Amino acid sequence: MLILALDTATLVSSVALAAPGRLLAELTLQTRKTHSERLMPHIEQLLTLADADKSAVGAIAVSIGPGSFTGLRIGLATAKALAYALGIPLIGVPTLAALAYGCPVPGALLAPTMDAQKGNIYIALYSWQAGELAEVLPPSVMDHAAAAAKLAARPEPVLVLGEAAELYADAFRKAGIAVAEPHVAMPRAGSVALLGARLHAAGVSHDAMTLEPLYIRRSEAEELWEKRQGCRRR
Repeated sequence: MLILALDTATLVSSVALAAPGRLLAELTLQTRKTHSERLMPHIEQLLTLADADKSAVGAIAVSIGPGSFTGLRIGLATAKALAYALGIPLIGVPTLAALAYGCPVPGALLAPTMDAQKGNIYIALYSWQAGELAEVLPPSVMDHAAAAAKLAARPEPVLVLGEAAELYADAFRKAGIAVAEPHVAMPRAGSVALLGARLHAAGVSHDAMTLEPLYIRRSEAEELWEKRQGCRRR
C-alpha cells in the first residue's frame, strides 16, 4: 500500500509518496505561488515521477500543524478531498512530531519549532527511545528567548529544528543550544509520510469530516477582531 503525504505548514510545499518503511518519491519546493496554485500540480507530478497511479494510494497523511494558518487549511482541505474521493483513510500527523521524526538522533532531546510571529515560536520536545519517537513535552507557544532559557536548563543535550533554527539561531547558540542545519531543520512531506505509515499500521486514522488543524493559538486576525468587538461593546 502506498501513502501520499502533504506538508503545507510553512511556505514550503512538500508532497511525498511512501510505502511502509520506505520513501519512494518526494517533491519539496519553495516558490512565490500559493499552496492553492501549486499543491495539486505537485501531487500529479509526484505520481508521474514515481510511475504510480492514484488507485495504488491506500492512505493520505497530512501535516496538521501548528504552522501557517492558511497553509494548514489548504493542505488539510486537499487531503480531505482526496481521502473522500478515493475512499481511503486519512491520517493527521502533527507537524512538530514529523520534524522530529526526520531527525533520528538518540541520546538527545529534539526541539522542533515553527514560527508563531512577533518573536514567538511553537515548540515541543521529543526523544528517540528504543527506536520509537516519544513525546517529552506537548506542543505549546512561547517567546523564543524564554524557550532558549528553558532548553538551556535541561540536563540533556538539545537540538533545535524547524523555523526557529533559522530565525533565532543566534539566541539559541548563545544559550549553548545546538541548532540543526537548514536541510535537516525544514519540514518535509517524506517525514510526514513515514510517520503517517507507522501511525496507520498502529490503527490510527481520522474522520475526513471532523479532522481539524492543530493551531495551538488563535490567528492574529481573530485576536484583532475580538479586540475591536470588545472596544465596540464598551
